[in-house]
Amino acid sequence: MDEQEFLQLLESVLAPNTERVKAATTDLRKNYYISPVSLSLLIQILTSHDSPQLRQLAAVEARSLVPKHWQSLPAGQKLHIRNQLLQATLSEQTALVRHSSARVISAIAKIDLDDGEWADLPGFLQEAAMSQTIGQREVGVYILFTLLESMGDAFVDKLSALFSLFSKTIRDPESAEVRVNTMLALSKIAMVIDPDEDKESLKSFRDVLPSMVTVLKEAVDEGDEDRTMQAFEVFQTILGCDSALMANHFKDLVQFMTNLASQTDLADESRSQALSFLMQCVKYRKLKVQGLKLGEQLTLKSLQIVTEMGDLANDEDDMTPARSALGLLDMLATSLPPSQVIVPLLHALGPYVNSQDPDYRRAGILALGMCVEGAPDFISTQLNEILPLVLRLLADPEVRVRQAALHAVARLADDLADDMGKEHAKLIPALLKNLDTAMKSAQRSDNEKNLDIIKGSCNAIDSVIEGIDEKDVAQYVPELVSRLSQLFAHPDFKVKAGAAGAMGSIAAASKEAFLPYFQATMNSLGPYVMIKDSEEELDLRGIVCDSMGSIASAVGPVHFQSYVQPLMEASEEGLRLGHPRLRETSYILWSTLVKVYEEEFTPFLDGVVKGLFESMQQEEGDFEVELGEEAQDLIGTEISIGGKKVKVSAAEGNEGRVTLSKAGGIVEVDDDDVKDASEDSDGDEEWDELTAVTAVALEKEIAIEVVGDVLSHTRSKYIPYLEKSIEIVLGLVEHSYEGVRKAALGTLWRAYACLWTLCEDGQMEKWKPGLPLKVQPTAELVKLGGLVMTATLAMWPTEEDRGTVTEINRNLAATLKLCGPAILADGNVIHQFTTNLLATITKQHICQQDAGEDEDFDGLEESSEYDWLVIDTALDVVSGMAVALGPTFGELWKIFEKPVIKYAGSSEAIERSTAVGVIAECTSGMGKAVTPYTTPLLKLLIHRLSDEDSETKSNAAFAVGLLAEKSTNDREILKVYSTILAKLEPLLQTPTARLLDNSAGCVSRMIMKHKSHVPVEEVLPALVGLLPLREDYDENEPIYRMIVQLYQSGDATVRGLTPRLIPAFARVLGPPNEQLNDESREQLVELVKYLHKQQPALIQGHEVLMAAIRN
Repeated sequence: MDEQEFLQLLESVLAPNTERVKAATTDLRKNYYISPVSLSLLIQILTSHDSPQLRQLAAVEARSLVPKHWQSLPAGQKLHIRNQLLQATLSEQTALVRHSSARVISAIAKIDLDDGEWADLPGFLQEAAMSQTIGQREVGVYILFTLLESMGDAFVDKLSALFSLFSKTIRDPESAEVRVNTMLALSKIAMVIDPDEDKESLKSFRDVLPSMVTVLKEAVDEGDEDRTMQAFEVFQTILGCDSALMANHFKDLVQFMTNLASQTDLADESRSQALSFLMQCVKYRKLKVQGLKLGEQLTLKSLQIVTEMGDLANDEDDMTPARSALGLLDMLATSLPPSQVIVPLLHALGPYVNSQDPDYRRAGILALGMCVEGAPDFISTQLNEILPLVLRLLADPEVRVRQAALHAVARLADDLADDMGKEHAKLIPALLKNLDTAMKSAQRSDNEKNLDIIKGSCNAIDSVIEGIDEKDVAQYVPELVSRLSQLFAHPDFKVKAGAAGAMGSIAAASKEAFLPYFQATMNSLGPYVMIKDSEEELDLRGIVCDSMGSIASAVGPVHFQSYVQPLMEASEEGLRLGHPRLRETSYILWSTLVKVYEEEFTPFLDGVVKGLFESMQQEEGDFEVELGEEAQDLIGTEISIGGKKVKVSAAEGNEGRVTLSKAGGIVEVDDDDVKDASEDSDGDEEWDELTAVTAVALEKEIAIEVVGDVLSHTRSKYIPYLEKSIEIVLGLVEHSYEGVRKAALGTLWRAYACLWTLCEDGQMEKWKPGLPLKVQPTAELVKLGGLVMTATLAMWPTEEDRGTVTEINRNLAATLKLCGPAILADGNVIHQFTTNLLATITKQHICQQDAGEDEDFDGLEESSEYDWLVIDTALDVVSGMAVALGPTFGELWKIFEKPVIKYAGSSEAIERSTAVGVIAECTSGMGKAVTPYTTPLLKLLIHRLSDEDSETKSNAAFAVGLLAEKSTNDREILKVYSTILAKLEPLLQTPTARLLDNSAGCVSRMIMKHKSHVPVEEVLPALVGLLPLREDYDENEPIYRMIVQLYQSGDATVRGLTPRLIPAFARVLGPPNEQLNDESREQLVELVKYLHKQQPALIQGHEVLMAAIRN
C-alpha cells in the first residue's frame, strides 16, 4: 500500500471541494480500507502527524476499522500500536483528538479484553487516573469512561476497585475535566449495577452521589456551560437506571434541582436543564414524587418562575426557564392527583391575579390554563370560583395579561367545553370586546400586541363556541360572522388563519343558523384553498380546508354538494406539495366529508384509499447527515449517536450546520454538537432529537384514524379495500410511536365492528349473551377477530404508555357491547382479559408503575385524572364482559367484586360513582346470576343512596333498581324495600335531572317486581309529575314498561292519572327519537291506541299521538 498516496487521499477528504471529497472517500473505501494495513497506517497518522485535523480524521476512521481489521494484525505490531496509542493519547494537546483517540483505544480494548489480551490496560488506566500530571488524569478517566460505555458488563467484577478510584477522582482538586469525566464514567456504571445482587456497589454509588451533585453545582457556579450540560445529562441517565441508585437522595436531589431552577442569577440554560430534570422525575418517578408529597412545592416554585415570562410572541421556540416551568406545571397536573397540584395552585391563584404586578397576574392565568388538561374534572368543580377571575383578567388594563387570559380561556374551553359553553352570556361579550378593541387599534397602528389579541380572541372564540348549545349559539352568529369575515382580508396570515378556524367552529356549533352566511363565507375562503407559494400560504390553506370541512358538517350534504369536487381535488393536490400539515389536513377533510356523505362518498374512495395507503406505508429509514465545513473531520464516516449508527456525508451548502433527516422529519444542530455527540458525550441530547416523533409518524397516526372513519361510514362500499387495509394497519401495531399504536388498534377494532354490523344487517342473526356462543359469526368475522385479538393481547399486558392502554380498554369495551361474546370464545382469552383487567384495576399494570421502581406504593390512594382514566376504562371492559356474557359473567364477578367494592368506598367521588355505575351495569348484564351477591351489594348500594356526591347517588339509585329487578333473593330485598323507598323520596325532589331520572327508574322497577310492597297510590302521582325525563332517556324503558303493566293489570291509580300521562306520552313519542327504544315505543303506541278507543277526546288534541296511531 502506497503510504504517501494514502495520506494524500486523507488530506483530500478535508478539502473544501465536494467532488474531491467524494472521490477520495470512495477511493479509500474501495481500495484501501479493505486491507488491515490501512488500520495501522491510520493509527500511525493519529499518533504522529502534525495536523490535528488529520489526526482527528485518522482517529474516526481507525475506530470504524478496528472491528474489521484489528485481529488480523500481527501480535508484535499490535503490542507496538497499543503502547504507541496510549502514550500519544496521554500527551495529546487537542481535546477533540484526545477524545477520539481514547475511543480508538476503547474499540481495541473491547476486542482484546474479550480475547484475554491487554490485561494490564485497566491497571495502567487506574495509574494514569491517579497521576500527578493533570493531563494524564484527564485522559485516564476518559478512557475508562469509554471502556465502561462500550463494554460495561465486563467490569462488573471490578466495580469495587472502580468505586475506590472514582470516589477520589470525583473530588480532583485541580481539574474540572477529571471530575466531569468521572461523572460520565459513573453514569455508565449505574447502567450495569444490579441493586438486588450487588448491595456493596449500590452502597458505593449512593455514597458517591452527593459528590456528583457537588460537581454539577460547581460547573453551574463557574458558568461552565459545556460541563454543566454534561453533568445534567449524567443525572438524566441515572434517572433512567434502577430507582434504588438514587432512592436515598431522591428528595434532596429534587430539592436541589428546584433551588437551581429558582435562582434568577444563574444562566437560563442551567435553570432550564434543572426544570427538565424535574419534568423527567415527574414523568418516570411520579409515584415517588407523589409519595414524598413534592407536588405542591414544585407547583408553587414553577408558578413563581412563570412570572419571568417575557413577551409571549417573541422567541416562541426558545426554551426559557418560564416556558420550562409551564411545561413542568403541565406534567405535574397530568401525573399527580389534584390535591398536590391543582388545589395549591388555586389557593395561590388569588394573590397572583390580584397582584399589582402584571407579570404575576399573567403568570397566574397562564399556569391555570396550562394545568386544565391534566385535571379537567376537578377544575370543572371549581369553575364558579375561577370564572370571575378569568373575566376580570380579560378586561385587564395590560395587553399581555389580556393575551394570557385569552390563551387560558381557549385551553379551559378545549377541555371543559360544556361547562364553559354554559357561561356564554359572560364569555362571548368579553371576547368580542377584546376583538373589537384590538381591531380598532390595529387600524391605527400595526402593533404586534394588537395582532396577538386578535389572534388570541379568535382562538378563544373558536374554543368556546364549540361548547355552546345550538339554540344559544344562534344569537351570536350575526355579530361573530361580520367581524371574522373582515379578518379574512387581513395582511397577517396567522390572523386570517385564526378567523378561518373560528368561522368553522361557529358554523359547526350553529348549524342551520349559519345557512344565511354560508355562501358569502365560502366565497371569502375560496381563494385560499389553492394558495401554495410559501410556507405561510400552505399553513393557511390547511386551516381553511379544516374550516370548510366544519362548514360542510354544519350545512349538510345538499347545500355543500357543489363544493365537494373542487375541495377534494385541492386536498389531493395538497398531498404532493411537501407540507406535512397540509397532508394531515387532507386526511382530516376526507374524514369530515365521509361523515357528511357516508356511502355517497364512494366515488372518491379510490383516490382517498390510495393516498391513505401511501401515507401509512411511508418508510422511516436511517438518518443521513450532511456536515458543514467545520466538521470536515467526520466526513465519509459513521458516527455513533446514542448507540445509533449515523452516516456522515459531505456538505452541500448550508455552511456550518448539520442536517439530520429521517423520512420527512428534519432536525438541525451545530457541527460542533455532532462532534461532541460522536466523540465527547455520545450525543444523548442530540439523539433525543433524532428519535423524537417524526413528522411521518404523526402523519401516519392521522391517516390510520381516517381509515377507520372512512370504512365505518362507507360500510359495504369499503369492502374491496378492507383486506389490504387490515394488512397495512396490522403491520403498524408495534410502531415505536404510541400514537400510531393507538390509532392502529382503534382502526382494527372499528373494522371488526363495521364488518360485524354488515353481517348482522345481512343473514347473520343478532348475537345473544353467554358462552358457548349461541350465534356463530361468519368465517370472515372469525378470521378478522382472531387477527385483531392476537395483536391486542400481545400488546395489552406489556404496553407502557397509559394512553395506549386506555385506548385498548375503550375499544374492547365498545366491541363487547356492540358485538357480544364472540371475541371471548377462543382458548384462554377470558383468562387473559381478567388478568390484564385485574392488574389495571389494582394499579399493577406496567403502564401504572414507575420505570424500574421496586418500592411499594400501595398506600397512595389518590390518582391523577389521567391515571384514573386507565382504571375507569378497564372497569368499562368489565361492564362490557357482563353485557356480552350475561349470566355466564356471574362466576367472573367473584374476581372483580372486591376491587370494585373497594372503589365504591373510596374517598374520591369520581371513584365511588364509577364503581357504583359498574355494579349497576354488571347487575344488568348478569341478570339472575347476581343473586348470590345480593346481600353485600344491597348493603353497599343503600349506603350510597345517601352519598354526598349526586352522581354516586344517581348511580346507586340505578343499581338498586336493577338489583331489585334481577335478583331472585326476594326475601333479602323485601326486608329493605321501605328503607330504599325512604331514601329515594328526597331524591325524587332534587333539581338534578339525572338523579331524578334514575330515581324514577328505580321506583318503576320496584313497582314491577313487588307492586304490593310499594304504596302505588302515593308514589305514582309523584312519579308522573317528573315526566317526561330530561336527561337519562335509558330510564324511560322501565318507567313506561311499568305504566303499561299497570294499565294491563287494570290498576285504578294509573287510570286516574291518564289525563296527566297523555302529554307525557306525546312528548316521549315525539322527537328526539332516542327517548325510547323500539320495544318500548311499540308497547307505548299500543297503549295509546287502547286509550284512544276508550277516551278518544284525550288523544285527539295531540298530533304526535294521532300520527303514532295512524302509523
